[in-house]
Amino acid sequence: MGGFGAGRPPGTERLRLRRLTTADVDALVELDSDPEVMRFLTGGVATPPVTVRDEQLPRLLAQYERHPGLGRWAALDRETGDFLGWFALDPSADGTEAELGYRLRRSTWGRGLATEGSRALVRYAFDAVGVRRVWAETMAVNERSRRVMSKAGLRYVRTFHLEWDEPIPGTEHGEVEYELRAEEWAALGQERLAARRAR
Repeated sequence: MGGFGAGRPPGTERLRLRRLTTADVDALVELDSDPEVMRFLTGGVATPPVTVRDEQLPRLLAQYERHPGLGRWAALDRETGDFLGWFALDPSADGTEAELGYRLRRSTWGRGLATEGSRALVRYAFDAVGVRRVWAETMAVNERSRRVMSKAGLRYVRTFHLEWDEPIPGTEHGEVEYELRAEEWAALGQERLAARRAR
């Protein structure tokens, strides 16, 4: 394990990351009530408040103890303290892999915050937690998230198709998976070190 603190990834220039708490229910409900935020997740349908309060949040809070260093974190504006959304390194069953994710308020879009937070989590996942793989999935038509995955260092792996009871627009094009493995991360680190020495 590295030195970023007990189970909390480092913040960034513009973001402060902290664990979610039960006090975040209203902010999470508001986030999931924006049809544009939920467009590629539910087709724009909001998550019911009772689902956030009684199912999602308790599961996420319990995850902190089962998989120290991994989970989901509230993203706050470093200057104002405002809740902007969340970032995630959701653990695999054995905790050796993590799924990168994020959900941010529409008012933050276009400012590079998704990339900024995702890069910080990728670095933390490999250097501090020591996972063997970070991966992410989105709909193939979600170009914005695909760009964030690439900018965070993940590479395209595959396109695949799932069966949905209630498909949303775009599902016919499939889902995409991106990943970055520990050995690739280590090689990137050596390249960066060599580049610095060459200056």
